[in-house]
Formats: sequence, C-alpha cells, structure tokens
Amino acid sequence: MKFLTLSSYLLFALVAIISCKSTDLTSTDFTKENAFTPGIEGPAVSPEGDLFAVNFKQEGTIGKVNAKGEGEVFVTLPKGSIGNGIRFDLQGNMFIADYNGHKVYRIARGSKTLEVWAENDLMNQPNDLAIRDDGYIYLSDPDWANSTGNIWMVTPERKILLLEENMGTTNGIEISPDSKYLYVNESVQRTIWRYEFDEKGGLKNKTSFIRFKDFGLDGMRCDQNGNLYIARYGKGTVLVVSSDAKILQEISLKGKNPSNITFGGKKGNRCFVTMADRGCFETFKSLAPGNYYSKIH
Repeated sequence: MKFLTLSSYLLFALVAIISCKSTDLTSTDFTKENAFTPGIEGPAVSPEGDLFAVNFKQEGTIGKVNAKGEGEVFVTLPKGSIGNGIRFDLQGNMFIADYNGHKVYRIARGSKTLEVWAENDLMNQPNDLAIRDDGYIYLSDPDWANSTGNIWMVTPERKILLLEENMGTTNGIEISPDSKYLYVNESVQRTIWRYEFDEKGGLKNKTSFIRFKDFGLDGMRCDQNGNLYIARYGKGTVLVVSSDAKILQEISLKGKNPSNITFGGKKGNRCFVTMADRGCFETFKSLAPGNYYSKIH
C-alpha cells in the first residue's frame, strides 16, 4: 500500500473541505420563525423588490417583508377571504388567489385597494396562479378531499374559463420563460404535466414531464434559463429540474414542508421559500435569476 506524505495528505484534506463547501446547498432563515401562520404561501417579489406572502401574523392578511427580513401587514383581505398564491404582472399589479372566496383579487401598482378581478363559485379553491406576459392568468384548483383538481384561465378581459377538469390534486403552476409551456403539478399523484398553449390561450399537447415515487409537490417557479424549481412538501427540499426534465440540484431546507418559492434579491438570483411547518421564509442562491425578475429589469 502506498502511503501519502504529510504535504500530500494536507492537500487532499484541503480539497475535500473545499469540495464539501461547494456542495453545501442548505438554506438559511430569512425571517423569524412563526412570523407567519402555518398558512404561509404565495411568495412573490414586486418590481420594487419587496417580498410578499399570505397570512402574516394571522389568516387573511398579506404580509410585506423588507430586505432585512422584517415583516408587516400590507393589506387585510375582506372577511371570509384567505389568500394563497400571489403573482405580479409585468406592469407591477398584484394578483391574489382567494381559495376560500373563489376569487382572484387585483391590487394596482402603487395602491392597496382590493378589486375582485375574477370570481366563480364553481371553483373548488383557487390555489396558485401563473401569469403570461400578455396578461392571461392560469389557476390551479384542487379538491383535496377527493384528490382531484382543475385548471382555470382568466383572460385579460376578465373572462374565466375552465380549461381542464377531473385531474389529480392540482397545485403548483408555472409558465416557461418563452411563454411556450405551462407546467402544472398534482401533489397527491406526484406528477408534473406540461402543456403547450393554443392561439386562444388554451391548452394542448399535454405530456408527462416528470413523476416522483414519494413526498408531495407544491409551488413551482422557473428561472430565466427555463429550469423549474419545485417545492418538495414533506421532504424538505427544493428540486431543480431542467427544461428537458434532468435533475440539476436538490437544495436541503431546515423545515420539512416548503409550500412555495419565488425569486428576488438585488440580482434576482436568490430564492425565498415559504415554510408551512416553521411559519417563515428560508432562502438560498439560485442557479440563475428568476424568470419574472429578468423581464422587468
């Protein structure tokens, strides 16, 4: 057996330490634990760089978090409404999925006034939403009790249309940076589907994108390169998958129940993850800036 010299051993140890650091993908806390309720969801960053999520301190609120991780109530939704997903369009208007009131609210940029943008009592509970560059909104609509779900579309003219029904438990939803594809996951069935858009904003050519054998799926977002960041509820990770369904990274989180994810920071390359079991945000650096960030800067 050939033995290492002391200098060779030290060099080997140094390389091992550096390699270990380079693959350390554990996230860190951004806000204090339990600043939000267990219903923390719908993270989104405005064009001004402010971070938002639902249910700050109590259910039915929208919380605003500054760069230091300090939060405050931005708005309180009307009685009976509880927000879930939040998104901003390219003009900086905020849209909120109200899962309890079967609505989508809009708050114009620079305002705090809530406007009912779309409403349909046939929806189970609008959960997450994605907005195309031309203003079309797509909503996941799960029925958790029956492990089923739907997909809805809201046109720029505020017409709400059912695109697909009787799916699995629809939850995370996202649009590719080139607006060519819509991704929708089914939490209980552990499947992500990919659709193409037709000329009227509807869906066509549904294909299975990726499937999993264990743990749940929740919110999803794309970076500017088209990589999909998937919250693995129950596993305590965020999985990064390329547009051709290759697994690129899996980031370990401190909590076990990530409910959703968004991009922010000065360069748009920091992920903020809502943690249902900890009532807070965790954060880590992404492979590339977020899709929304790259389009507004």
